[in-house]
Amino acid sequence: MSTPLSASVPDAPLVDETAEEGTGKGIVAGLDERAGKVRRKVSSRPASIIAIVLAVLWTIPTFGLLVTSFRPPREIRRTGWWEAFANPEFTIDNYTDALFGGSTSFATYFINSLVITLPAVIIPITLASLAAYAFAWVDFKGRNLLFVAVFALQIVPIQVTLVPLLTQYVDWGIDGSFWPVWLSHSIFALPLAIFLLHNFMKDIPRELVEAARVDGAGHVKIFFQVLMPLLVPAIAAFGIFQFLWVWNDLLVALTFASGQDTAPITVRLAELSGSRGASWHLLPAGAFISMVVPVAVFLALQRYFVRGLLAGSVKG
Repeated sequence: MSTPLSASVPDAPLVDETAEEGTGKGIVAGLDERAGKVRRKVSSRPASIIAIVLAVLWTIPTFGLLVTSFRPPREIRRTGWWEAFANPEFTIDNYTDALFGGSTSFATYFINSLVITLPAVIIPITLASLAAYAFAWVDFKGRNLLFVAVFALQIVPIQVTLVPLLTQYVDWGIDGSFWPVWLSHSIFALPLAIFLLHNFMKDIPRELVEAARVDGAGHVKIFFQVLMPLLVPAIAAFGIFQFLWVWNDLLVALTFASGQDTAPITVRLAELSGSRGASWHLLPAGAFISMVVPVAVFLALQRYFVRGLLAGSVKG
């Protein structure tokens, strides 16, 4: 008589947790491998020469701006920045006046930029991650049609939405606060964020999600414990884009946050070159003050940025 199946097969979990962890590490390793292939292709001698030439041409104006920011106002008016090395005369008064001067006070607007940018990055990433998971792994009626509609919102020009949004914010009574600029940047960023994160999630092997479902995991556990660790490169890549966009934005800031209590640093820079033209010599120092945080963020998240951009670009 044949042995019963239940007796011949020992009890074991349906899914090996070690195998699931190995699958996750394999996905990350695959992304690194793709990045390595692209890196080898662009690291040839001709590509390196072209990159160096472009880097030098791109850096020269920035270097000139840096030199100008340390020159006294009279020297800025008399000679070009390239003549500063023949008769070097440098000072930090421009930075002191820009940060703490009574007519400029960049320090206050620098803090306003941080207060505006951080929530304007966190809010769309949070909402887009949840929406992207729903579009990628939750089967509901009209999913494809709704995803196409969200994707199509990217072609709507920002300029045509400013007046209706401002009217709505006034009706809600939140004008003059940070909420209009937070909501506006989040609205403008959501279509692209959902599209990018959705494509990244669809590139994750279905077997990994199905294995978690077999183990009894629900949508919440799958999202936070299985997919979220793998989404770090994509989230970082979009986070850099969004951070740079919000930090350097002037149009939305002038429309929704032009008051002294809410205006970001870009508004103050515009005033220096406009209504406060007498302080134009502080523009180079103000420009570099506004560049410090974006450059630091980009350098800190550069490896995630490259990995996130390459994710999904190569199949197999």
